[in-house]
Amino acid sequence: MKGILSYFFIGLLAFSFQSCNKKENDEKFNIFTVDQDIALGRQLVDYLESDSSDVIILDPTKYSTAYSHVERIRNRILNSGKVYYKDRFEWRVRIIQDDNTLNAFCAPGGYIYVYTGIIKYLDNEYELAGVMGHEIAHADKRHSTSQMTKQYGISILLAALGGDQSLIGTLAANLVLLKYSRNDEAQADQYSVEYLCPTLYKADGAAQFFKKIGSSPVPEFLSTHPDPKNRVTDIENYAAQKNCQGTETLGQYAAFKASLP
Repeated sequence: MKGILSYFFIGLLAFSFQSCNKKENDEKFNIFTVDQDIALGRQLVDYLESDSSDVIILDPTKYSTAYSHVERIRNRILNSGKVYYKDRFEWRVRIIQDDNTLNAFCAPGGYIYVYTGIIKYLDNEYELAGVMGHEIAHADKRHSTSQMTKQYGISILLAALGGDQSLIGTLAANLVLLKYSRNDEAQADQYSVEYLCPTLYKADGAAQFFKKIGSSPVPEFLSTHPDPKNRVTDIENYAAQKNCQGTETLGQYAAFKASLP
């Protein structure tokens, strides 16, 4: 039995390395499958949008105008031709009502959440597009589950493959607290430019967010991230290197902010 298990572990690791470390998408080693990314993301959606959660999601029907704006920005990013899992992930977007939180995030499988706080804090549409591009990159490059691979290892994958739903639920809940590495953040910054470069937007929108945040107290979610000043330089330099031609900045942003509660 011990020998059989040893061969099983070796085979599983070999399969995981070959199938999940996709260099063409600049993905890092990841023992989770793409389908498991999607499953974890759905679990997180259920957790965040349950009656017991203290998160307030704006109703897409009641606030249809606000959603039409944020979905238009999302669609421009997705239609850039640069999002690897564009047709595999759902890329559903929801707006969280919380004016005190300057944040957005994208769960595995493409479930996007944007806080009213960051929408109202920013001045231009391309700035939000840059932030959303950054968060979409975290999902598209599968950063959450690659970090979980480092944190939990093969035992978690085996349990998940065995159908341990309580464990999958725990992993999904822990996604809220997961911190990305500095390399992940740098890669997400770079791909924010990649995604915006073919669009009408100026491609360095994420840099403008970091410029603005540089004059304010750093939010808690940025406390372990690379220095905002360095990120501004890196993002702007990369956009110049790519010779991005987009010029749109304001867009319909005033109308977007006015449509929020």
